[in-house]
Amino acid sequence: MSNKVDQTFCLDSRQTAYKNLLTEVLHIAKKKGATQVEASISYALGFSVTVRMQEVETIEHHRDKTLEISVYFGQTKGSASSADFSVAAIENVVEAACRIASFTSPDPFAGLAEPSLLAKSPPDLDLYHFWAIDPQRAIEFGKDCEASALAVDNRIAISEGVTLSTNQDLYLYANSNDFMGSYPSSRHSLSCNLVAKDKSGMQRDGSYTVSRNPTQLVPIRTLAKQAAEAVLKRLHARRLVTCQVPVIFHAEIAESLIRAFLSAISGENLYRGASFLVNYLDKPLFCNKINIYEKPHVMQGLGSAPFDAEGVATQDRTLVSQGVLQSYLLSSYSARKLGLQTTGNAGGAYNIILEGNSQLSLEELIKKMDRGLLLTELLGQGINLVTGDYSRGAVGFWIERGQIQYPVEEITVAGNLRDMYQNIVAIGSDIDHRSSILTGSILLENMMIAGCSN
Repeated sequence: MSNKVDQTFCLDSRQTAYKNLLTEVLHIAKKKGATQVEASISYALGFSVTVRMQEVETIEHHRDKTLEISVYFGQTKGSASSADFSVAAIENVVEAACRIASFTSPDPFAGLAEPSLLAKSPPDLDLYHFWAIDPQRAIEFGKDCEASALAVDNRIAISEGVTLSTNQDLYLYANSNDFMGSYPSSRHSLSCNLVAKDKSGMQRDGSYTVSRNPTQLVPIRTLAKQAAEAVLKRLHARRLVTCQVPVIFHAEIAESLIRAFLSAISGENLYRGASFLVNYLDKPLFCNKINIYEKPHVMQGLGSAPFDAEGVATQDRTLVSQGVLQSYLLSSYSARKLGLQTTGNAGGAYNIILEGNSQLSLEELIKKMDRGLLLTELLGQGINLVTGDYSRGAVGFWIERGQIQYPVEEITVAGNLRDMYQNIVAIGSDIDHRSSILTGSILLENMMIAGCSN
């Protein structure tokens, strides 16, 4: 308990010191003639340990801090940053931002967020949970997890490493519209990656756990068993003949489908014309059974935040209702470019939740599909956001008569995101809570599977 008290005390005193620093930064910039000013401080502290074959492979410590400032002289903007928080450095970084502004062209869309949209009373989302663990104890955890995994089956011959990471962060933002906000957060994780080998060859897989709160991490022995089972299932993988069949994106990778959607509705991609969803508001995109929500205030959520990177209050919103696109993800700048209002998404999306009209388990989804492909891993970055074309390498399991038959590898799945979203048949109840995008497995009506020729 004493470690937590000491750490919280250090955090509180640092928070106070950084608020004072931001106040001084804004004061200096205003004295230099800036009409608007915004500044932020990011502070991060943590370490990670990797154990491989019962030996310590790496121990990495990090302690980072960054001050970023943007000044506006009318509609011209200049930005600068510094990792040095000394008095002289602060003067220099403000001067640098002002100097840069003097060389930039006026931008009619530049400026701070509207004062009425700022988070006047940011909620406490319980995002900070200190883990009183040191590197030596982390090494012991890693060795224990690895030994447990290797003991599951003699076909698991090699460990690719067990990594434990613990991180604490502090974020502060202030602007000349009398806004000052801050919040601490934490993120802890443990991963175990293994290699299994038999006469059919070698396969790699593993598992991981992540949480704001270390007490909510999956127990070490449980994680080891999950990792071992995952890699053993991959043995005896086969290739498929090219075909077009129904596909299930396992919950662990289903979030990638929604992440592509979020990129396509981000303001920057929209005003640059680099999205297949330009001018798509109020149009049907998904099948009518799909709803997608943003819920930034989930307690301890991995994607939670009380305000965005401009101080705008985050709030619950509906992105997709019965398949129809209801909203984009906009910062103040991108909103002005598009003739809209910011959605409080400067810095990204916050806790995305996908809902369908079914509550089928993964096993029930497989039975519903009857014959097709269960995808468990995607390879490469083959998504064209301009056209929506989708093509990625994949591995998974072949399904016949509603049962897993054998693992498959060296295949490519292809389609177009518009068609894929429209062809969603059902969403599973097996939600993966290790992501800021919360979705169960997704069953698609069909996709093209490129494998070997007959």
